[in-house]
Amino acid sequence: MSYKKTPICRLFVLFFLLLLAVPAFSAEEVDFLDDDFYTDEQESTAVKDPIEPFNRVVFDFNDSAYTYLLKPLATGYSAVVPTDIRGCVWNFFRNLEEPLRFVNCILQGRFEESMWVLSRFAINSVAGVFGLGNPATREFGIPIIDASLGETFAKWGIGDGFYLVVPFYGSTTLRDITGTVVDSMTMSPYYFWSDDYLTLGAIYATKEVNKLSLYLNVYDDLKKLSFDPYVALRNSYFQNRKKIRDHTDFQVDLEF
Repeated sequence: MSYKKTPICRLFVLFFLLLLAVPAFSAEEVDFLDDDFYTDEQESTAVKDPIEPFNRVVFDFNDSAYTYLLKPLATGYSAVVPTDIRGCVWNFFRNLEEPLRFVNCILQGRFEESMWVLSRFAINSVAGVFGLGNPATREFGIPIIDASLGETFAKWGIGDGFYLVVPFYGSTTLRDITGTVVDSMTMSPYYFWSDDYLTLGAIYATKEVNKLSLYLNVYDDLKKLSFDPYVALRNSYFQNRKKIRDHTDFQVDLEF
């Protein structure tokens, strides 16, 4: 018997699908020779970690999930799907999220950058064939702009709360995970594609496994070069967040 799914059901489904994604292990590269890494260590310790014992348990769980499930899956995927195709998939999903970045830029008062985001979305959607290509950067030199609701909350003076490690998601803070969940549930276009939960889950899984395949071994390198991987990943989170906050184009290496 068919039925119409309520908006509340959709929100809960999107929340749990979000937690089943794998951004914890597709983190951007960490430069241990960069002074900012050790500067951000001070920032990370400035954010309270009152539930560190619990966070470490979740960290160990995520580490095992990466080692025995996610990395083999992403490795097999990368062996089958060529890099250029995976780059197109990455571009496609990133392009779909540009309206979300546009709204957050407006909310943060970054009006000039909001026009860049809107221009990227228009150019890549048309000239880039629904976002599969990236002529906005390649041909027009329009920079990548990142803007999330977590950053918007920060601009509005809302504090981090405390550091948190979420199963299958990884490092975040109470403020940032709230922003991420709201971003996903209220702005994501993915759930309009299908009323079938399995199809919706497959879409998210493809997106995140594809992203992880482009960052393979980054997490392994972080573990090898650190005495305490938990602290290293925490510092990495704050390092990357600072680069986003400072509007540094740290993802330029993933422009296809």
